[in-house]
Amino acid sequence: MKDFRLLNKNFIKIYFFFFLSFLLFIFCVLLLLSFTFKILNYTNKTYLVPFSVSGQAKFPFIKTQFVPQISAKGAIIMDADSKVVLYSKNPDLRFSTASTIKIMTALTALDHFKLTDILTVQKASNEGSVLGLKIGEQMTFENMLYAMLLHSANDAALTISQNYPGSEQAFVEKMNSKAKFFKLYSTHYQDPAGLEDANDYTTPFDLARLASFAVKNDTFKKVVATKKKTVYSLSGEAYEIENLNKLLGVDGVTGIKTGYTEEAGQVLVTSKKEKGKTIIIVVMGSEDRFLDTAKLLDLVSNNLTYLSIHP
Repeated sequence: MKDFRLLNKNFIKIYFFFFLSFLLFIFCVLLLLSFTFKILNYTNKTYLVPFSVSGQAKFPFIKTQFVPQISAKGAIIMDADSKVVLYSKNPDLRFSTASTIKIMTALTALDHFKLTDILTVQKASNEGSVLGLKIGEQMTFENMLYAMLLHSANDAALTISQNYPGSEQAFVEKMNSKAKFFKLYSTHYQDPAGLEDANDYTTPFDLARLASFAVKNDTFKKVVATKKKTVYSLSGEAYEIENLNKLLGVDGVTGIKTGYTEEAGQVLVTSKKEKGKTIIIVVMGSEDRFLDTAKLLDLVSNNLTYLSIHP
């Protein structure tokens, strides 16, 4: 009888042990599922613009779908107003920004400087594409902006940042702060010119999103749409500069910025007018950025329709 009671007690203990183990297992599974759903939700969520869209909105889609054969490792086509993605290839893969970083450099500088402000060259630079500015040379911010965005002059980008209160480091911090404001969650800047390949990175999605905000700035839009310009220093030195974007003016292209380093490969951010709307095209890690972009332009040219969405 004692043996039976002992056996019964042991059975109850074993039963409760397995019952509690089962409950713990269910809890762990539910916790894991909750964590997984959060990750999936973060990865696939729709990023909201930092302003509201009122009234009747129009959202685009491609009428005739086909897959462009491009060399770029990452690419995207985005409607600038709605942020609707019309085409993508590895949109969330991180790439070095190269000189497309100067889009953010320009927007950050436009928040602080007036076009007539006089900037002084504090350090001479001969790395990459430069204008050839000398220490102590002075030029208006407007002329520096043209030199940076058309000629992709690294010395102009560095001069702009070095004339910011707190100098270059404070300027770069402001760039990263602005990236957070625009919800560019996979973007980081280390310098204003795009020379730090390892720490200057973004994704095709983030870069297209940034460009969609940039084209809403009238000064930026005017500068990147300029093919040629002569800029002058205060001493009277003239610099003839030409836009490096070979597609500018072709098939409705209105800008925006080229980029290249050995690590980044060829990069190009393009804005195009289509049916009165602005379309942003980004190619990254390309072997031929202009050919790849031309193929993506073919995908949207006369091939978009817009649906009216009522809030």
